[in-house]
Amino acid sequence: MTKYIFVTGGVVSGLGKGITAASLGRLLKARGLKVAAQKLDPYINVDPGTMSPYQHGEVYVTEDGAETDLDLGHYERFIDEDLNKFSNLTTGKVYWNVLNKERRGEYLGSTVQVIPHITNEIKEFVYNVGKKTNADVVITEIGGTIGDIESQPFIEAVRQISLEVGRENSLFVHVTLVPFLSGSEEHKSKPTQHSVKELQGMGINPNIIVLRCDEHLEDSIFHKIALFCNVKRDCVIENITLPNLYEAPLMLESSNFSQVVCRELGLETKAPDLKEWQDMVNRINMARTRCVEIGLVGKYVGLHDAYLSVAEALRHAGFYHNVHVNIHWIDSEEIRPETADELLSGLNGIIVPGGFGYRGIEGMIIATKWARENHIPFFGICLGMQISVIEYARNVAGIKDADSGEFNEQCAHKVIDYMPGQSDDIDKGGTLRLGAYPCVIEKGTVMEKCYGTDLISERHRHRYEFNNDYREKLQQCGLTLSGMSPDGKLVETVELTDRPFYVGVQYHPEFKSRPNKPHPLFKGFIGAAAEVLL
Repeated sequence: MTKYIFVTGGVVSGLGKGITAASLGRLLKARGLKVAAQKLDPYINVDPGTMSPYQHGEVYVTEDGAETDLDLGHYERFIDEDLNKFSNLTTGKVYWNVLNKERRGEYLGSTVQVIPHITNEIKEFVYNVGKKTNADVVITEIGGTIGDIESQPFIEAVRQISLEVGRENSLFVHVTLVPFLSGSEEHKSKPTQHSVKELQGMGINPNIIVLRCDEHLEDSIFHKIALFCNVKRDCVIENITLPNLYEAPLMLESSNFSQVVCRELGLETKAPDLKEWQDMVNRINMARTRCVEIGLVGKYVGLHDAYLSVAEALRHAGFYHNVHVNIHWIDSEEIRPETADELLSGLNGIIVPGGFGYRGIEGMIIATKWARENHIPFFGICLGMQISVIEYARNVAGIKDADSGEFNEQCAHKVIDYMPGQSDDIDKGGTLRLGAYPCVIEKGTVMEKCYGTDLISERHRHRYEFNNDYREKLQQCGLTLSGMSPDGKLVETVELTDRPFYVGVQYHPEFKSRPNKPHPLFKGFIGAAAEVLL
């Protein structure tokens, strides 16, 4: 029978529930178990797709096109399993589904209530992820902090699941903060005690308590929390803040985290095989004599989580090439012709990631032109690819007013425009080209050199496309259309093939990068940037 693990958080937000859940997933997979992970988010948006990156960070996209919470990126990077539409559920999606069922008469005239209708919808979602993936263990992280009013239906739903599947098939992991008070020179366990008491008041007794702290805790803290929170002593696990998040599974396993979990769930498994992960962490921690300076030019650089997967993918490639990737977070609104040299000089590579809207676009165009003219490795992702096409059209092909229909509807030369059949008269949410699509790579290109194959599949999240009316003109001027949809109708990638790396892709390769398996394009980009140092 599938086992269910529920991860909750208390005291404050941002304690690393997602990393804890992802690390546990990695450890259980290393024991030979098939693991599925999901996140329950209490906000009322149907999904994060229409939310500002400043509000929520990046939107992570799964293979099947679900727009999800960024924690799913951690799950995929750690567990190395493709997640799906059953991996992220919001309050908005729950109520959307329940109200649609009510309109269709599926409740047969019943008064629709939080219990049982809302909680049943949540329970069905949790059960589905295990059924769809045939998982041995389903790890479900519940967003927010215990005591938040919006999280209560989710807590009640997982309490009911625990009763339905049996306590022997369910486990609660509660992540809390143990603060250090400098005035009294001691760690304090009381916040954890209060958080557990709040959780117990909702009918849930945590089996394992994970203590987030900045330094090692004295043994008395573990004994006190075990005693007052009614858990076994070895079920109190230390979770120290680390400089390298990929050390988290190893750090947690040093306290026998996965062994305790398997014991409490009655799972008989082999010891975890963590050699590959340990070797990767050793490579990450190796002293690096070379540093690659990468300029990330974007409009949301005030919140680094807006580009979380891009930053991680850059670091993954750095691990592979044994170089330290130093990311310069450059606000595209600050780039003007007179400031470009000052902001961009000294960089070994420039990357322009995805985004929406006109703000900061001209700065991105200037940065892209600067990279091209100075023969600096360039990587454009989604919006960044579109920017590279606009820049090339304006400054090489002589189409001075070239632009995107997204930024200038009145433009005479929309080299980037709506996808066929789309217009602005549609809802924003869930209407982009989402999820995995195939791409055929042209022979003799940088793309082929990076991938080593002529057919790939990558995840998309965009609405606007390369305007086919300008294919011939831009190709005549030297732009290589290096990747196409199998039917030849959509331009997926462009490049300057005479450069070591000058590539723009319409998709989001960062979503498929892993710390021990960096994405081919990020490997190519960082490799080209590192060559500048030789």
